[in-house]
Amino acid sequence: MCGWGNSDEPVNMKDDDSAGGSNIAGGDAPGGISSEHRTVYLNVQQPSKYCDNAICSAKYKYKLLFFLPVFLFEQFRKYQNMFFLVIALLQQIPDISPTGRYTTLLPLIIITIFSGIKEIVEDLKRHAADNEINNKRIVRVLKGQQWMDVKWREVKVGDIVKVENGEPFPCDLVLLSSSEPQAVCFVETANLDGETNLKIRQGLPQTANLIDTEVLSKLSGTVECELPNKFLYNFTGNLKETSRQRAPLSPDQLLLRGARLKNTKWVFGLAIYTGHETKLMKNSASSAPLKRSTIDKNSNSYIVLLFFLLMIMCSIMTIANSQWPSELHWYLTLDDREILNFGMNFITYAILLNNLIPISLQVTLEFVRLVQAVYINKDEAMLYEPEGGEPIWATARTSNLNEELGMVKYVLSDKTGTLTCNIMEFKRCSINGQIYSMDNPTEDDLKEVLTSNKEGSTQAKNFLTMMAVCHTVIPDMNSDGSQLTYHAASPDERALVEGANRLGYIFETRTPEYCIINVQGKGRERYDVLNVLEFTSARKRMSVIVKTPQGKIKLLCKGADNVIYERLKESHNTSEKEITIQNLEEFAEEGLRTLCYAEAEVSEAFYKEWNETFKKASTAMQDRDRKLEDAAQLIENNLCLLGTTAIEDKLQDQVPETIAALLKAGIHVWVLTGDKQETAINIGHSCKLLNQDMRQHILNTQSLDETREKLNIIIQDFGEQLKCENEDALIVDGKTLIYCLTPDLKKDFLDVCISCKSIICCRVSPSQKAEVVELLTEETKSITLAIGDGANDVAMIQAANVGIGINGQEGLQAASASDYAIGQFRFLSRLMFVHGAWNYTRLCKVILYSFYKNIMLQLVELWWSALSGWSGQVLFDRWSLTMYNLLFTAFQPLAMGIFDRSCNAKTRMENPVLYKECQKGSHFSFGMFLLWLFQALVHSALVFALPYLTMTQDVAWSHGKVGGYLMTGNMVYAYAIIIVSLKESLLKENESLFTTMYFEVYIKILQWQIVARPSARYLSQIPSDFVIIPIYYKSLSCLIPWYRRSSLPLTWLLL
Repeated sequence: MCGWGNSDEPVNMKDDDSAGGSNIAGGDAPGGISSEHRTVYLNVQQPSKYCDNAICSAKYKYKLLFFLPVFLFEQFRKYQNMFFLVIALLQQIPDISPTGRYTTLLPLIIITIFSGIKEIVEDLKRHAADNEINNKRIVRVLKGQQWMDVKWREVKVGDIVKVENGEPFPCDLVLLSSSEPQAVCFVETANLDGETNLKIRQGLPQTANLIDTEVLSKLSGTVECELPNKFLYNFTGNLKETSRQRAPLSPDQLLLRGARLKNTKWVFGLAIYTGHETKLMKNSASSAPLKRSTIDKNSNSYIVLLFFLLMIMCSIMTIANSQWPSELHWYLTLDDREILNFGMNFITYAILLNNLIPISLQVTLEFVRLVQAVYINKDEAMLYEPEGGEPIWATARTSNLNEELGMVKYVLSDKTGTLTCNIMEFKRCSINGQIYSMDNPTEDDLKEVLTSNKEGSTQAKNFLTMMAVCHTVIPDMNSDGSQLTYHAASPDERALVEGANRLGYIFETRTPEYCIINVQGKGRERYDVLNVLEFTSARKRMSVIVKTPQGKIKLLCKGADNVIYERLKESHNTSEKEITIQNLEEFAEEGLRTLCYAEAEVSEAFYKEWNETFKKASTAMQDRDRKLEDAAQLIENNLCLLGTTAIEDKLQDQVPETIAALLKAGIHVWVLTGDKQETAINIGHSCKLLNQDMRQHILNTQSLDETREKLNIIIQDFGEQLKCENEDALIVDGKTLIYCLTPDLKKDFLDVCISCKSIICCRVSPSQKAEVVELLTEETKSITLAIGDGANDVAMIQAANVGIGINGQEGLQAASASDYAIGQFRFLSRLMFVHGAWNYTRLCKVILYSFYKNIMLQLVELWWSALSGWSGQVLFDRWSLTMYNLLFTAFQPLAMGIFDRSCNAKTRMENPVLYKECQKGSHFSFGMFLLWLFQALVHSALVFALPYLTMTQDVAWSHGKVGGYLMTGNMVYAYAIIIVSLKESLLKENESLFTTMYFEVYIKILQWQIVARPSARYLSQIPSDFVIIPIYYKSLSCLIPWYRRSSLPLTWLLL
């Protein structure tokens, strides 16, 4: 007989605080609360001061008076802005700036104002939303013996709050009582985790009868609970009423801010966390790690390189100036003190050449990325319209990684809900070694067994009873009693209960103390729920201890096969165990998700003794989770196997085609799943990740040494092909992965992984998923992309260079933590091949072009300095330099970043191999940067030399005079604008070359005319060192400049 209290085996019931705890994976909160905890007093003023219930989600949480200094501090923490601020300050030194006092300050102010307006608009929206919540929402709070309407912001820790049906909870509350029997209530947590299924919460028996206002106002005692933290699903505390024993508080009594009361008239709750100490706000404050794209990192490196180039150029020009023969050109000497001259000259040249670093680059990139994100959000080709549901658009939750989508080398994917639909259907089961299918005629065979007294019918009935009882599903009958709906925390649970329903075991009623099932229409059976040992990713099982209608106490336990088999009674039927294992493998080969069901009968004496241990663990103030797990270990043993279930989770649409396209694009695809190895392998074949031609290397080891030996064998097998791309696949399970990720073996493991085309990791925990992503990202320096749909995927999504969340059946936690969210896996190919590739090539061109146009113009000043005695004399009008970036060359990079398309979307989707070009990162390599630098050098020499040679003719004008250096500068400036416009036209790939070229040139000439004509006419009224009035008109009246305007671009095209 299977069970406890029926054998001679000794049982240790000692409450051992030193016992080892379980390893909680996936970043769960540590069990229990520390010696530091919060004490909340009932119906008295709190001795400690806690934060109020007002929230502020704005970035700048200050009054307008303080916005400016905080904003400026944020802006000038950026090295680029700080550099231009220093230049602007240096320009204020009298007689040292060759470009005037405001030519850098004005653009810097304009750019800063632009950023400030953007920040203010965004923050005002946040403040308005906050005020809507803080001041306009009303809740009822018990004051003395009266209920008072107060604003949300006025709720305090220790207040007793009344929340009515449909209302959101104003803060984190401990449930005291409700309108339903036994203080039961239902809550919806869609705003917290995206799950629309109702969840049940129940107050403690000690407070369940507190429904009268007068009695409630006289309640006295304390609540001790953990300090505020961000863990939504963990809560530990105790309620101590005066003259009563302590009662344990758990997540079942916690009503979170952000959740909403449903199907319950009202609840009374005690406020324990308010405002920014609520779990919702703690999660809002702990944002995902800041990610920077590879292009951002490289561009910053290039900016630093340009800064050193600027310093070198200034040093050369300063040294050259000091060597100029001062006895012949005495008028160029600023002072006889050489050191002072050297320093002042250096500053002069730094001011003269400061535009070598593009001042508008960051603003340009921000604007371009913002528009690119809009393209992603509005792409109808990535719109998912589920049946009976709201349309789901792709969402760019950040725009900083748009181009990173075009450089991905490794895609690491969850399986359930990501590759599959996560819509479960109960398909098959194995009872007593016999397989039954839900497809006729075998479904009728199982029904016949359940209604007969044949051999095995008792076990089959127990199996179906357990399917209908062992879960946390909530039944919901509609108003006329015609339809029963199940609300479950996971699709698996719902599918299993619906499967039992289909076979005649209908789950009808649940309260915290019992549940009722209707057995094949013959009558209802009540099962008293004594304890629930909940499922966690570490336990991989859940158990319910019930009292049957016959008065027996039973432990019902379901979970992963390896976990259940470890806990079976040693004397259990070996033949049945072996046949069931074979059935499990058969189910897994069909790609079905499996669970094992087992039970144990518990003697009343044993249960009473164990329950005392369990109660002590449940009220422990420290290490509560560990002690609860230790208590569970004492009773979850000596089980009898009842059978197994198999659930089908179909592949999403176009998953095989998407993975095939990713592989053609040179992307390595890894699948990280918690499923059995056989299930994962079968899904791998179904989705075309694996094929029959692939060599499969399977790592299933039991020790560190065995793992090392197996890895060495695989490495020797690869030989010289190690670290090369091979048509191989690696399958590794979670236990082996523990050994593979140790410091001694992780290098060998990674070498094997990158030598394989496809990787499947089975039975992995959330923390292991993140470890694999981190190892791959850090060691290979390649771009990784992680995609998943559940809370257990959040860690790997945040660890990858790019995280993709799927708005799926498991809620919105993955999507909320991601960088980009999509409706289905199939949209990943378009997101990468189209938007990723486009954005990558666009951003590369924008940054390199911005460097090019500025370097080219500034190098002209270098050539001019060589002819002007290194005096620091500028060739251009001072405001021309300012207008160069703000007007004449401002829209070219914007146009490229927004409109340029390298190949159309259809071509890219049909030819995934085109993605490899972006993947290499060659568009923004150091070599490419040097090439653009060389082009800027050559073009600057050309732009300067031809006009200079032209303007040195003996006769330029009808009155016999030459133009002078100002006229030369005017011509050089005009040519420079035309050249950079032509360069931008040639870079575009989606328009006719010559149409774009001539359009750009004529637009720039027209722009120059519009600006130069009024400037020449009206600037004469402004005192200036430059007499530019006649320059514009004289340049138009001279034939030679017009000739050069046409010959220079043609000459440039030949280079």
